[in-house]
Amino acid sequence: MARKPQRDVEKSYTRAQFVAKLRRFADSVEQGEAFVIQIAGERIHVPARAVFNIEHERGSDGEEIEFQMKWKAES
Repeated sequence: MARKPQRDVEKSYTRAQFVAKLRRFADSVEQGEAFVIQIAGERIHVPARAVFNIEHERGSDGEEIEFQMKWKAES
């Protein structure tokens, strides 16, 4: 299987789009199911085995909260 290229993108969404994505994600997590999301034109498959965390950063230019899902690709 070919390795996917590295990627680091940040995409802004309207409030309604963001809420819709969060709602679909929360439903999938609650049901123990995988989740598929499209970000900047690429479909990402988040497996049910993903680990979830919330990160908070504070700096001189403001604050940030990140909701993260992490997993390793299956070989």
